Amino acid sequence: VQLQASGGGLVQAGGSLRLSCVASGRISTINDMDWYRQAPGKQRELVATSTSGGATNYADSVKGRFTISRDNAKNTVYLQMNSLKLEDTAVYYCYAYIVVGSLNVWTWGQGTQVTVSS
Repeated sequence: VQLQASGGGLVQAGGSLRLSCVASGRISTINDMDWYRQAPGKQRELVATSTSGGATNYADSVKGRFTISRDNAKNTVYLQMNSLKLEDTAVYYCYAYIVVGSLNVWTWGQGTQVTVSS
């Protein structure tokens, strides 16, 4: 099972980006699909979570600006990021809880860099 994240880049403060993360492999079911981020010199932090049932949750720092969504038919999770701030600069990682046959697997994507400039 692999997660492939994409969509990062350089954007000015106030701008928008949309991240995508696709899961591939011998997937039975995808439960949670989440986004984390890690800024230079800081610990990795949770940004947003989504369950297979459609429930979502956000870090206080991104509430009202970021939206997590999923396309379960495509095994894909998105992160729409609006009104970006300098402090949103980080490597963004997707993280998923996937059922593969009889195994429960938690796995990370490779990360995609988001840089917000002034």
